[in-house]
Amino acid sequence: MIPQDRFRGLFHKYLFALFVAVAIPLAFNGVIEAWFGYRDQRARLDQWLSLQSASAAAEIHDFIHGITSQLGWLVQLPWSDEFDERRRTDALRLLRQAPAIVSLTLLDGNGLERLYISRIGLNRIESRTDRSADPALVGARAAQIWFSDVSYNRGSEPYLTVGIAGNRPAVGAVIAEVNLKLIWDVISAIKVGKTGSAFVLDRSGRLIAHPDISLVLRGAEEATSKPFRAVRDAIGSKAGFATSRDAQGHYVAASAAPVQGPDWTVVVVQPLSEAYAPIYSALWRTAMLLAISTMLAGILAYALAHRMTEPIKLLEEGTERIGAGSFDHRISIHTGDEFQRLANSFNRMASELALAQQHQERIAKLKRFLAPQVADLVDRAGDDSVLDGRRTEVVVVFCDLRGFTAFSAGAAPEDVMSVLSEYYESLGRVITKFEATLINFSGDGLMVLVNAPVPVVEPALRAIDLAIDMQTNVQALIAGWRSRGYHIGFGIGLASGPATVGRIGYEDRLDYTAIGSVVNLAARLCASAADKEILIDAKVAADVKGRRPVEDLGGREIKGFDEAIPVFGISFEALQPSGRGMPGTIR
Repeated sequence: MIPQDRFRGLFHKYLFALFVAVAIPLAFNGVIEAWFGYRDQRARLDQWLSLQSASAAAEIHDFIHGITSQLGWLVQLPWSDEFDERRRTDALRLLRQAPAIVSLTLLDGNGLERLYISRIGLNRIESRTDRSADPALVGARAAQIWFSDVSYNRGSEPYLTVGIAGNRPAVGAVIAEVNLKLIWDVISAIKVGKTGSAFVLDRSGRLIAHPDISLVLRGAEEATSKPFRAVRDAIGSKAGFATSRDAQGHYVAASAAPVQGPDWTVVVVQPLSEAYAPIYSALWRTAMLLAISTMLAGILAYALAHRMTEPIKLLEEGTERIGAGSFDHRISIHTGDEFQRLANSFNRMASELALAQQHQERIAKLKRFLAPQVADLVDRAGDDSVLDGRRTEVVVVFCDLRGFTAFSAGAAPEDVMSVLSEYYESLGRVITKFEATLINFSGDGLMVLVNAPVPVVEPALRAIDLAIDMQTNVQALIAGWRSRGYHIGFGIGLASGPATVGRIGYEDRLDYTAIGSVVNLAARLCASAADKEILIDAKVAADVKGRRPVEDLGGREIKGFDEAIPVFGISFEALQPSGRGMPGTIR
């Protein structure tokens, strides 16, 4: 089958059209919903990650700010020439309160070291080392608070140097070494979603804070910090979150926020699968709904196509059955719509066709022995009981050709059949004209009944006119036949009287006929009639007396009758304009 054949049937066309009409809008709606859901979810994710990164940056800033605030208390009082023991006590107390501070250096207004307190080294008091050129002091004097670049102690632990100068030159400055490893408590407490985290990079992109402390201790290594720096660079300066890969190669959604002061960057990351989980769920729900909707659309389209095409198939099958002559075929459709009305119309049409067929069969049956006009009359009456057997007055007409036996014996078969064809065609028109009943014909003989089965007015007169018309028409044919050398004549016999009429035969072969002595008499008169002669019995002659040129031929011995029968006749010459007889004369 070629591809286009699949869609030639209405079922496939309706199925495809209905499915597309339902599935396409559903798919379009699903795509639109998915797109807007994806866009809204990205907006929410962007807002949420930005908030998380800002919050993480604020917590790191608070960690640094807590240290700088406590350092500020050490530079409130001016220095004197003598050492003040309270400063050492305050410094030791600060070390206990701020574990991240590793060492403290107090400088007077001239930049001389007056006190050095350390957790890992020897303390010094009044060393008076000139530290006026120390970058921390210079930076603190310039900006009051100064932060150094992050350094890694022995290549592992990150350290930050913080310098703070007092409000007045006389109070000097303090320089603190801060171990950033202790930011771990802060960074570990930051949770981004279920599995997300945060990390801190310094200005150059080295890792200085991460929930995995082992990574922090290796932050000075390029290989360790590179993937984290790649995430920060992916975010760049653009607004919103970015997608990148973490150190394990997993896709993450990341957002960054700066930490004021040390110029660090806090980056929060969340696995992309987790960040997009609501989107994936929404897309999955949309896909499931779309699949279910498409399946339902297919089922609906199939059901509708089947509902629309099944009645059409029934109508098509019904049409073929009706075309084949099965007029009793009916269609049963109960859809309650136009198809049901169409089926009802079809059934009515089939009923009418069945009636029409019965009518045609009835007419055909009647026309077998009735003139078409008579057959139509009987049919319109709607009752063929007139064909039932009964006894009634009839006029029987017999006619045949004279000399036909000799002619048929010597003529060619085609000439014989040609003569008979012309003969019966001419007589058929006459019989039809006078609405008589053709009973039978055999060879050149023919029997016609008048006044049965349908009664007529003045049957004798109609039978006489019928016979005269027959004689006139056949004599015209005979003139032509004689010109071809055929010696044929034509005689007619009529008789009137009671007879038993009705159908005889069997179911597949029925004939309408008349039985009685009148039939025999008409047949004998026909046999006695010469060419161009019409012989009639006394009753017919009496019925047409004075209206047709009937001649009394006297009594004749008729075979089958004991006594001579009075016979009357109408000669062909008497019917001619120069004929001797006059209409209405009986001799």
